[in-house]
Amino acid sequence: MIVRTLFFATYRDLAGTDELAVELPAGARVVDLVRQLRSGGTPLARLPEAPVVAVNMDYAPAGAELRDGDEVAFIPPVAGG
Repeated sequence: MIVRTLFFATYRDLAGTDELAVELPAGARVVDLVRQLRSGGTPLARLPEAPVVAVNMDYAPAGAELRDGDEVAFIPPVAGG
């Protein structure tokens, strides 16, 4: 299956793009996507092990199952002042 990943702010800087299509096996979960991105030997290896994500515009836990065509947005931490 293919999921569309979106990166914002510092995560976009790590990815070098704002969007990637990632192929995953059927039944994969958010945690599997994160592991795959972190294992690529790219700057994405610096993603946190448990980043905040939204699947199809709803916040989702690491154990959320993904489906073909899902959109997974990686939401970086923010600081205010």
